[in-house]
Amino acid sequence: MAAQQATQKKIKTRIKKGDQVVVLTGKDRGAKGEVLEVMPRDRRVLVQGVNMMKRHNKPSQVSAGGIETKEAPLHISNVALADPKTGAPTRVGYTTLKDGKKVRVAKKSGETVE
Repeated sequence: MAAQQATQKKIKTRIKKGDQVVVLTGKDRGAKGEVLEVMPRDRRVLVQGVNMMKRHNKPSQVSAGGIETKEAPLHISNVALADPKTGAPTRVGYTTLKDGKKVRVAKKSGETVE
């Protein structure tokens, strides 16, 4: 099992934690939110306030139980980075600055993404 994990290559994503994204498909189409977590191996992202689900928790000695509402992960192909200038969905590119630093760039407006 350990040898199998060592041979798997690292999966890169163009969307990072803290990015503003727009949902492209599904029941929350058009919704905007901040990325809370990126799961590159599963190719999924967790977006704040999007794809909400209810979880019924049983009472225990620690918690009272009840119905909890929280975000469920979305597939990374169903979200796009929000353009920093317009807020519209855009693709992500890369460019190198004069000082040699590699930065992400919004394809629609050409703005750099922090």
